[in-house]
Amino acid sequence: PLTRTHHSVMLDEVSKMNEIKESPFLCHVFVCTNDRKGERKSCADGQSPEVRAALKQTVKDRGWRGRVRVSGSGCLGLCEQGPNVIFYPQKTWFSAASPDDVEAIVQELESIVDPEG
Repeated sequence: PLTRTHHSVMLDEVSKMNEIKESPFLCHVFVCTNDRKGERKSCADGQSPEVRAALKQTVKDRGWRGRVRVSGSGCLGLCEQGPNVIFYPQKTWFSAASPDDVEAIVQELESIVDPEG
């Protein structure tokens, strides 16, 4: 357990961080690429690295860099429903995503990047 002294040090360290800022992205897309190497189901079993790569390429091709960020993530906690893709700050969640679903995910992104489309 932390002692009071440790807690104070931690608070002092936190107070020295840069200012808290709003995300520079309209949408941050997290694609779980967690791979448990067959020990139990994980998102990488369902081609999530390919989903991430396709989304990254689409963001680049459409000129959305700087507005949309695609990142790989560790476990998002719903492995049995994976592969999982989530948008923040929209809190939009896609489960059982596959490379065949990339276009539908991109359509949802398009509604965020160009809502008047």
